[in-house]
Amino acid sequence: MQEARFFPGGFCHQQACTEQASRFHSQSIKTSSLGPKPRRAGAPAGEGFLDLPLEFAGPRAPAAAPAPAPKNHRGSELAEQLAEFKEFGKETRRLSTKTATFEGAPLEVPAYVNEFWTARQRQANRLHEISYRACFKPQLPRFFIERLTEPGEVVYDPFMGRGTTLLEAGLLGRVPAGCDVNPLSVTLVRPRLNPPEQSAVQARLQAIPFKGDEPLPEDLLVFYHPETLRQIGCLRRYLLERGRAGALDAVDDWITCVALNRLTGHSPGFFSVYTLPPNQAVSVASQQKINGRRKQTPPQRDVRAVILKKSRGLLSECTPDVRRQLEAMSGQATFLTAGAQSTPQLKSGSVSLVVTSPPFLDVVQYATDNWLRCWFLEIDPKSVQLTVPKRLEAWQESMSAVFRELHRVLKPGGHVAFEVGEVHGGKTKLEEAVLPCGVAAGLEPLLVVINDQEFTKTANCWGVDNMNRGTNTNRIVVFRKRP
Repeated sequence: MQEARFFPGGFCHQQACTEQASRFHSQSIKTSSLGPKPRRAGAPAGEGFLDLPLEFAGPRAPAAAPAPAPKNHRGSELAEQLAEFKEFGKETRRLSTKTATFEGAPLEVPAYVNEFWTARQRQANRLHEISYRACFKPQLPRFFIERLTEPGEVVYDPFMGRGTTLLEAGLLGRVPAGCDVNPLSVTLVRPRLNPPEQSAVQARLQAIPFKGDEPLPEDLLVFYHPETLRQIGCLRRYLLERGRAGALDAVDDWITCVALNRLTGHSPGFFSVYTLPPNQAVSVASQQKINGRRKQTPPQRDVRAVILKKSRGLLSECTPDVRRQLEAMSGQATFLTAGAQSTPQLKSGSVSLVVTSPPFLDVVQYATDNWLRCWFLEIDPKSVQLTVPKRLEAWQESMSAVFRELHRVLKPGGHVAFEVGEVHGGKTKLEEAVLPCGVAAGLEPLLVVINDQEFTKTANCWGVDNMNRGTNTNRIVVFRKRP
């Protein structure tokens, strides 16, 4: 049994409202002010929190033993592995990343450049196929999990987003732990670590009463046919009522996750008329312009059929072995809704590996992207402030606070793989900015991994020429907590 806790405050000066929160789960509330500002070393955690019980009705099946994993190459051996890497036919280039500590002392670490993971390798499990802005490929966390951990160890992502790191950890027999100030993250992550059978999803959808004529926001008719919106409203009412009654189970959880992912998109596989890709919900005014420019009106969609089709794809690789593995790991998983700089629920020295990618300098507006998902779950978007600092110095201050907390939760000898990217048209390389943050927190900087890859279809969709202006590399700074 796990519990998510939503702190009144979060990463990068986020002020989570303590008076308004999701009514999607039953709640008990205690409030207090947030602790000291992130920059001060040794700052105590905030005392107040909002409990969001996330347990399911019904017994959990007994856990299975983790599957064996490839031989690991920890710590000092990682650099050797990177230098000799030739899996996709390219030689690794060795460079050097130079910067300075906050005190001005020179700081230099080796950087290894290659195509360490690629679209040409085996595709990830289809359970990952849930859209979310600015998420990395599953091959990235897998690369580090296989090399820096053993089965049964805890792998943590303090900015879990859609849960790529957690799902890969579970699939590899590691214990998943995740945190995100956005309460939607738990809703997207938890069901895929405990996937139901397709037959159970179909039976539940048939049992849900898709009847009713309760008032719904007329503005949403720019996205949906009236009949489709009515069906969405019925599904939403059913899930909210089950949540208030404490009756949500794993099948309801799954349906919620899939429905959130199908609210808007750019193909007939979504509830909506053509709009932007499903990882961003545009405003009503913007959708009106899209409809006018394309001369389109929302077509009628069958909500049950859309959810069943997407479920079939997501579950298509859930073999009995995969289910046993996830069942064993999900029973030990931790999900937190909180700021990454204060996670007292995680025991000190409990985490073997952190794999994460933080928000980058106001590049993506997460709250704006998720307003329609918040409506579906009856979450007040104003209660979740996800604004990221625009100034590099403020970003570094926030990251320093996060690193201090990561230093606390890491085991001696544990690692952090911190993925960052180029911003400001490639003029700002965040690996140079993040190195002094980790050093200030007491972590040992080991190296930088640069995965040099071809630009992606998603980037082209956003009109970004990665070879010139955008990000065509993953840049991962690896730290270690000294043994």
